[in-house]
Amino acid sequence: MVFALTEIINNIFNFNYFPNAWKTAVVVPILKPGKDPTIPENYRPISLLSTLSKITENFILDKLNEHLIGNKILCPEQFGFRKSLTTNHQLLRVVEYITSGFDRGECTAAVFLDIQKAFDRVWKEGLIHKLIMYKTPPNLVQLLNSYLNDRKFVVRIGNSSSESKMMKAGIPQGGKISPVLYSIYVIDIPTTHKTLLGMYADDTTILARNKNPKYTAAAINQHLEKLDDWFVKWKIALNVNKTEAVYFAKGEKNISQLSKLKTKLFLGLSKLNI
Repeated sequence: MVFALTEIINNIFNFNYFPNAWKTAVVVPILKPGKDPTIPENYRPISLLSTLSKITENFILDKLNEHLIGNKILCPEQFGFRKSLTTNHQLLRVVEYITSGFDRGECTAAVFLDIQKAFDRVWKEGLIHKLIMYKTPPNLVQLLNSYLNDRKFVVRIGNSSSESKMMKAGIPQGGKISPVLYSIYVIDIPTTHKTLLGMYADDTTILARNKNPKYTAAAINQHLEKLDDWFVKWKIALNVNKTEAVYFAKGEKNISQLSKLKTKLFLGLSKLNI
C-alpha cells in the first residue's frame, strides 16, 4: 500500500497532474447554533476531501512553502497560516498601535473588513497569474493549475447525496494547500504609509491614528479607495453589512473605555480591551 501510494505521488510530480478522482468534495451542511433550520443561509458548509488528496497536498505544500519562504514572498502583514505566527501576535500588534497612539494623545480609527466567501470567490486564473508573477517554478504552477481545475462537489445530507456539480470558481474548502494559496492571492493587497494593515487569513483591518480625527478619517478613506480598485480588479467582494468602522479614543473616565465602540469580532474576540 505504501509503495503504491509513493509511486502515485511520484508520478503526480513527474507529470504535474492531479488525479480527477481526488477532486470531488463532499459538502455537509451544518446548522449554525440557535438558527432557523428552514433558512439555507443558516447552514455552514463543511467540505470533506479525499484522504489521498490531503496526503499528496502535504508534499505539494512543502514545495510551495519552500519557494515562498526561500524568496521572502509572503505579505508581511499576513499573520495567518505561517509558522511561529498566531492570532495573538496580530492582536498584540494592533493593540500596541492603538495604545502607543494614546501615549501621544492620538485617537485611532479602524475599519474591519468582512471578505465575502473568501476562498469560494478566488479567481483561479488570477491566482495562477500571481503564481507565475512571483516566479513559482513552472512545473509547480502546472501541477497547481491541474489541482485547481475540473473540481466537483456533491452535497450530502444524512445518507442522501446530490448529483455532482462543477466548481466554477474558488479554491477547495478544507484543502491543505488552500490557505497558502489564498495568502498568495492577497499578497499584493495595497498598503499606505499613513495606515496599518493587519491580516489573519481573511480577517482584515485597517487602522490610522492622529491627534486630529479628520486626518485619521482621511487616511482611512484614502486606503479604502485604493482597496476598492484592487478588490474590483481581483474579483474580491466585501460583505458591506458586516464591515464596520470603530473609533478608539482614550476616555476621560477610564483608559479602558472605547468611544462609541460597536462589538465586533476580530480574530475570534468580541472586542479589544485597551
